[in-house]
Amino acid sequence: MVTGLNHITLSVVDLDRAFRFYSESLGLRPVARWYKGAYLAAGEFWVCLTLESEQTDRPLNPTYDHVAFTVSDSDYQTLCARLTDAGVKQWQENHSEGDSFYFLDPDGHKLEVHVSDLERRLEALRRTPPRELVLF
Repeated sequence: MVTGLNHITLSVVDLDRAFRFYSESLGLRPVARWYKGAYLAAGEFWVCLTLESEQTDRPLNPTYDHVAFTVSDSDYQTLCARLTDAGVKQWQENHSEGDSFYFLDPDGHKLEVHVSDLERRLEALRRTPPRELVLF
C-alpha cells in the first residue's frame, strides 16, 4: 500500500545549472551530487536531478501536470522575488485557494510554490462546490 510521496526525478540537460537553480533559487537542501545526478531535499521529500544531455529541446507540456512545493506564508513573497530575479518564466496565473506561483525550471519542468494545504483546499471546495463534488 502506498503511504506517501517519496521523491521525483527530473531530467536535466545541464546539471550545474539545474543544481544551482534548485539549491540557490528554490532553496532545496543539497544532499548528494555526482557526475550524472544530484539529490536535494525539501523537508522529508527529495528531488533527484538526472543528467540527460542528449535531450536538448523540451516542448512545453500543454497539460496542467506540475510539481508543487510547500512554502510558508512568511517566505512566499521573498521566494517569488528570488525566482523572478533568477529569470524564471511564469506559465500560469493562480486561480486556486492559497497563494501560488507557477513557473518553469531551466529545463522546462512545470513547478509551483504553494502556501496552503489539503484541508484549506477542501474548505474552499465546501464553500464553492464544483458540480458533482463528492468528499470522502
